[in-house]
Amino acid sequence: MFDDLSELYQQVILDHSKSPRNFHKLENANRTAQGHNPLCGDNIMLYLLMDGEIIKDISFQGSGCAISKAAASILTTALKGKTKTEVKTLFDKVHDMVTTGGVDGEDLGKLAVFAGVHKFPARVKCAILPWHAAMAALEGNGQPVSTETDDV
Repeated sequence: MFDDLSELYQQVILDHSKSPRNFHKLENANRTAQGHNPLCGDNIMLYLLMDGEIIKDISFQGSGCAISKAAASILTTALKGKTKTEVKTLFDKVHDMVTTGGVDGEDLGKLAVFAGVHKFPARVKCAILPWHAAMAALEGNGQPVSTETDDV
């Protein structure tokens, strides 16, 4: 199964890049975060509607490469309905996967398509940028995140 993950631009990534899910401004969002990858030119704005600890709705807007746009699209579908704790746990798994390629039997669903990104170090930042924006939005600090800081 994971042999297919070695190709960077798979059908799922291309599909989510060309037709991103949840690609709009969420007007009633109560948390937002901006993410920027200056090396690739990726810019995203993530919108969350939190109900206590649960993400009730999530969307994004922005522009960038196929990897960042697909990552943001798949992230929004994966995080809807999750708690802050569940998102943090998932972030750790996804971060490990995109930096090492390891999925260790984890059931990551469509997120597993990004396992092959580790073979393209310059693209790791593209794949993980939306996740850092999601973490910033969950924390509610309102500070933009960039792939060129120590935090990303």
